[in-house]
Amino acid sequence: MEFLGTTQTASYCGPKKCCGLTSLPAVQAPVIQECYQPYYLPGYRYLNSWRPSLFYKISNVQTCPDESSSTLRPPTTLPALRSALFSRYSPHDWDQSNQLQVRGAEASRLWASRLTDDSVRLLQDKDQLTQQMQQGTTRNLGQRLSDIGFWKSELSYELDRLLTENQNLETVKRRLECAANEVNCPLQVALECLYHREKRIGIDLVHDNVEKNLIREVDLLKCCEQQMRKLAQRIDLQMRDNRDAQHALERDLEDKSSAQCIDEKCFNLRNTSDCISFFHGMEKIDGTISVPETWAKFSNDNIKHSQNMRADSIRLREEAEHLFETLSDQMWRQFTDTNLAFNAHISEVTDVKNKLQTQLAKTLQEVFQAENTIMLLERSIMAKEGPLKVAQTRLECRTWRPNVELCRDIPQFKLVNEVFTIDDTLQTLKLRLRETQDMLQLLVMTKCRLEHELAIKANTLCIDKEKCMGMRKTFPCTPRLVGHT
Repeated sequence: MEFLGTTQTASYCGPKKCCGLTSLPAVQAPVIQECYQPYYLPGYRYLNSWRPSLFYKISNVQTCPDESSSTLRPPTTLPALRSALFSRYSPHDWDQSNQLQVRGAEASRLWASRLTDDSVRLLQDKDQLTQQMQQGTTRNLGQRLSDIGFWKSELSYELDRLLTENQNLETVKRRLECAANEVNCPLQVALECLYHREKRIGIDLVHDNVEKNLIREVDLLKCCEQQMRKLAQRIDLQMRDNRDAQHALERDLEDKSSAQCIDEKCFNLRNTSDCISFFHGMEKIDGTISVPETWAKFSNDNIKHSQNMRADSIRLREEAEHLFETLSDQMWRQFTDTNLAFNAHISEVTDVKNKLQTQLAKTLQEVFQAENTIMLLERSIMAKEGPLKVAQTRLECRTWRPNVELCRDIPQFKLVNEVFTIDDTLQTLKLRLRETQDMLQLLVMTKCRLEHELAIKANTLCIDKEKCMGMRKTFPCTPRLVGHT
């Protein structure tokens, strides 16, 4: 505010004179802008621009004619009072200020009313939008739970069928293993027959019809066992694939159950729930790895893969059943043919045995001499054990000599040489004993082959009739050949 006045010697401090004064300047009312301002209340943004128009400037006063004569008269008004009088507002400014305050209050009230109405409408709209969005999210969660329940039922149904197929496949695998083990028994019998027939002597060691049938039987049994083992391995690989499909279904089903529990928890959440809280920034994190199409495709692919594995398992089971029927029939037919060949060969050997005679004298003499030689060699070996014990005992006793007496003298050298010599002698005698024993065995075989044809035929009959046919009296029945125990 400006304080305008005059000095103490001003002319108006004297007697009142009629002087021509200029009129005061007209006061212009400030313009009030009633408009909405986003950051300032209406009527207050421009209040600071208003200033009272009390610009009472001192007008140019026409000096009175007698002014010079009254200049020396003292002032009648005190300076402080005179300053206070000229520092006050005018009534026009007072009215104008009041009107401005009224208009500013009305504008503020109008703006506040509008803002209040807008806020109420905004609150209603946002509340309705929030409720609609929350209800929509709840409906979406319910639909999601329905989808999860559908795929869970599909996965559970397929998992049950796959488990049943795995059990059936496991049963077929056990049957194949049991059948392979049952085939192993007649296979060992046929191999044992071949082994016993290898003990035939001389001219009887022929590749006859019996041996051909035995070889065919062995090959057939090995082939059957090999086919069963291979099919069992294929079934084992198929079961491994089935287990992979089973684990995929179980893992998917477990994930679906976990997701269902989580979505059910989210579905049941309300604004009044106790377990809700703020998690700022979660809407900015996208940890998803699939979309609904790929999510449904994942479960559908698992189900299709399981169905393909079940189809492969069914084909393997059908193949196993066909293999059981074919192989059991072939094994029974070959077993019968081999037994018929044995019976025919036994009849032939029995007829030849009655016509053969051999000489045994010289061969028996050689056998006797060989036995005597073996006896002498054994006695000689036993006789060398005493000197060897004496020499080794002497060496052991001489090791107890004290200090420098442990001398490698001539007796020590001779004892060591004696031990090595006796040991070499024993090795030579034992080698000769083994050679003599081998020669004795050769003489026995020669006697049976060349001089004792009758004994050869007896041996052949013993092998074919007693040993081989004695083992071939029984054969696994058909149920055991197809894996039923």
